[in-house]
Amino acid sequence: MRVPISLVLNLIANGKTTEDIIKDYPYLEPEDIQQSLKYAAWLASERAYWAVGA
Repeated sequence: MRVPISLVLNLIANGKTTEDIIKDYPYLEPEDIQQSLKYAAWLASERAYWAVGA
């Protein structure tokens, strides 16, 4: 079963705990939720790109 990362993040942003989420979505594991947070952090990380030869 697939659960969008955006759903997991929305649940956490609205105060749900890992335990709450697993109760509602028993096919998820704590590691799935942790990986969702890591992915969101990676997407939000600031990156600087420098123009070469400009």
